[in-house]
Amino acid sequence: MSNILSNTPVPAEGSVNQVEFVRQRPSLISRFAHNRSVVIGLTIVIALILTAIFAPLVSPYNPIKQSFRIQLQPPSADHLFGTDEFGRDIFSRVLYGTRWALFVGMLADSIALALGVVLGLMAGYYGGRLDATIGWLTDVMLAFPYLLLAMIVVAVLGPGITNAMIAIGVVYVPQYIRLVRGTVLSIREMEYVEAARCIGMRDSRVIFRHILPNCVAPIIVMATLVIGWAIVETAGLSFLGLGAQPPIPEWGAMLSSGRNYMLSAWWIATFPGLAILVVVIGFNVLGDGLRDELDPYLTKR
Repeated sequence: MSNILSNTPVPAEGSVNQVEFVRQRPSLISRFAHNRSVVIGLTIVIALILTAIFAPLVSPYNPIKQSFRIQLQPPSADHLFGTDEFGRDIFSRVLYGTRWALFVGMLADSIALALGVVLGLMAGYYGGRLDATIGWLTDVMLAFPYLLLAMIVVAVLGPGITNAMIAIGVVYVPQYIRLVRGTVLSIREMEYVEAARCIGMRDSRVIFRHILPNCVAPIIVMATLVIGWAIVETAGLSFLGLGAQPPIPEWGAMLSSGRNYMLSAWWIATFPGLAILVVVIGFNVLGDGLRDELDPYLTKR
């Protein structure tokens, strides 16, 4: 015990910050637990994941089974969200739609993340013509509205939920390129990167050993936000008939089928729309909370 005390540095005598000197910075998990946005967003996301996993157990009916004897029934004890024009239980379809929403959002986000991070690292580290070429392609893609660019990609690949996921993934590649490129430009001039170059370390090792780990925090924040955006864009494609095809219980397709019954059967489109709203709010709130805690330039503590 005496050895530990003897090796502990002591602040200057008369310092007014002696208590601050010995106080340790709270851990990352502790900061997350005290961030209201992280707690609320993570709670919503976990609830959605559990819903997707246990949908077959919670769902009271088969989401694609039709029964014209009970078509267009309003919400009741037997059918919490009512039934659609084919007599299918909307509550069951919304539960199963959570699976498609999370699967589409995560897969599209993974495509955008993989392509965008690699291209952003190359553009930021090497610069020159490579940076100019990637920057030009990024500007061209950003010149189009996201949904319009996704429609162009789907028009080339063909309609379908798989092609819609690919299209949304391609659409959000420029977001990652710009984020990673800007982060790399601020890191590549650091002393430890210069030292790694001086000792003859290969570029690939410098990029993936020293630069990429310092880009992880902003990438995590962007990935969380893009999942929510991707779900909305995919629902938009399905609403236009370019994404999920019947009878897949996908929220955008359910909105499309319910738009013709807004005055007579409002519940067909209302509950899938509310589900999309909850998902987007959950991921956006979680992303904002993560940004508050992981972004070193924010002073909120």
